[in-house]
Amino acid sequence: MNNHQYDEIKNGKGFIAALDQSGGSTPKALAAYGVPEDVYSGEDEMFDLVHQMRTRIITSPAFDADHILGAILFEQTMDRKIEGKYTADYLADKGIAPFLKVDKGLAEQENGVQLMKPIDDLDETLRRANERNIFGTKMRSVIHQPNRSGIKEVVDQQFDIGKRIIAADLIPIIEPEVDINSENKEQCEEMLRDEIHKHLNNLPEDENVMLKLTIPTKANAYKELIEHPRVVRVVALSGGYTRDEANEKLKENEGLIASFSRALSADLNANQSEEEFNEALKSAVVSIYDASVNKK
Repeated sequence: MNNHQYDEIKNGKGFIAALDQSGGSTPKALAAYGVPEDVYSGEDEMFDLVHQMRTRIITSPAFDADHILGAILFEQTMDRKIEGKYTADYLADKGIAPFLKVDKGLAEQENGVQLMKPIDDLDETLRRANERNIFGTKMRSVIHQPNRSGIKEVVDQQFDIGKRIIAADLIPIIEPEVDINSENKEQCEEMLRDEIHKHLNNLPEDENVMLKLTIPTKANAYKELIEHPRVVRVVALSGGYTRDEANEKLKENEGLIASFSRALSADLNANQSEEEFNEALKSAVVSIYDASVNKK
């Protein structure tokens, strides 16, 4: 593990950029960027275009270590290069820690939750992640309803896989997202907090995790998780909130920093000039940074 990156992630000021749209979400990400589906044919062209988009973001002067602590990558992005360097190495040279999305998407909803699909090639993926100088990983489940057994199953699965990631000398980001449209969102969050806390208390002193959670309905609901000695950092997903909404909610939560995707890239467009693109990205980066470090 890179000790300098660990220290920056744990103690630095900034946020985590999420650039990990996968096969299912890539067409939506490209469409939002101004690239409709009728301009490319097949997955290869699609992934080429999304890598161009990510390259434009990562190489922008607005994407800097003064504001950004880490970036989450899709597996194909890890295997591609930016200006002749593998993406993780390019990020590290900028002072930004690289993370890798390792889940294979969501299973169908059952017991009010969506577990992760099986990750059959996890050991091989983790081996390659170490070869590519990845710092940590991320994996997402979704909670829709306050079903205690379903939420327990989500958290059990996350920590079971998380332990395998720790054994590979990587830091896992545990991401049990709570759907922002859940009619019982606050109740889901209370159950989720309690389940996570049980698992954290059972971790030995040499095993640490990060958490990526939906911004809670009740401000500072995750304070005890943020302060737990086994937690490196707690980051928040935007979850469908606009950037302004997400930033305002984030400011109410002490110690919680952003890990936004759509809220980061919403104003970026393929047809923008470099100056327009960099200004739009800078505006987003500065506002998200401010919400992460300056609290109400």
